[in-house]
Amino acid sequence: MQKKVGLYFGSFNPIHIGHVVIANHMVEFSDLDEVWMVVTPHNPLKKKSTLLADRDRLDMVYRATKEYENIIASDIEFNLPQPSYTVNTLAHLEEKHPRHQFALIMGEDNLNTLHKWKNSDIILERYEVFVYPRVTNSEVKEEFKNHPKITQVKAPIMQISSTFVRNAIRDHKRITPLLHPEVWKYIDEMNFYR
Repeated sequence: MQKKVGLYFGSFNPIHIGHVVIANHMVEFSDLDEVWMVVTPHNPLKKKSTLLADRDRLDMVYRATKEYENIIASDIEFNLPQPSYTVNTLAHLEEKHPRHQFALIMGEDNLNTLHKWKNSDIILERYEVFVYPRVTNSEVKEEFKNHPKITQVKAPIMQISSTFVRNAIRDHKRITPLLHPEVWKYIDEMNFYR
């Protein structure tokens, strides 16, 4: 039987409850069988700033999702040529998992920049895109509103960002409710973002 897998790409720096809420919502309230949280590797051409090492971010995603059998931490892009393009990752996954049907998960804000992605026309022709709401000042572009490959999912609007979490940790704020307890423990033990 073919499995339908939603790919949720992100730096997850760090993963917070908003990410997990969206992933779980997609598994429970769409026709996706699984959600793979694809940790995007560090782009060597960009300044590192506060981006943790790939393996540390993957470990935190694993810790945050291990009790959800249909949400999987994925390092699939770690061994692909950089910079990683979604269209190449999809082609690689299809070759590696021919019995799976892959779809993309993205926020409304990313949908509006989809036309800038490499081979976005091929992506929209071949893959379904599940879009969750984000608080933005821009509306979804007209071309995407009734697109047959785009599904708007009425997921909860999460006004939490990894930037907010990092800044709060740096400022010694108590933000433990925003993180899985094991993720917070790891961040605290490793002294990350301080």
